[in-house]
Amino acid sequence: MGHMNTAPVPAPSDEPRWLSAEEQFVWRSYIEAATLLEDHLDRQLQRDAGMPHVYYGLLVKLAESPRRRLRMTELARYAKITRSRLSHAVARLEKNGWVRREDCPSDKRGQFAILTDEGYEVLRRTAPGHVNAVRQAVFDRLTPGQQKSLGEIMRIVAEGLQPSEAGADLPWLR
Repeated sequence: MGHMNTAPVPAPSDEPRWLSAEEQFVWRSYIEAATLLEDHLDRQLQRDAGMPHVYYGLLVKLAESPRRRLRMTELARYAKITRSRLSHAVARLEKNGWVRREDCPSDKRGQFAILTDEGYEVLRRTAPGHVNAVRQAVFDRLTPGQQKSLGEIMRIVAEGLQPSEAGADLPWLR
């Protein structure tokens, strides 16, 4: 799937491994692009559907789940957000009539978030504009080879940051 980084890991020392000028350029370019992209997608979704990008991602995940439902803890894990932030987001989505909550019969403290028909319809109407915004911002600017490289690079970074749940201070466990 991804390529393993086989670069040798240097021995720890007291001196920080400062970024070279080229690494600094790459890092700052990434930060600037990620910030601008998130803002671009937030503005598009606020304009077209009155919701931020993170809420759109929650609706998409529910739409892709069996019976359009997920336990709240799973939804928080997917979105990489705290349970408190998820609870606030789901409350807003409930107020719009796009999501409803249901108690989990097997766990008295657990709840399901369920995408309503109205929420599914909002996604159906919003998806074309969103995919167009993503395509214009990212894919239309890159060659097929650059797209493939970007995907591989981001997969390597994500896999390297995937924490083990045991004892980790993870947002969705807070």
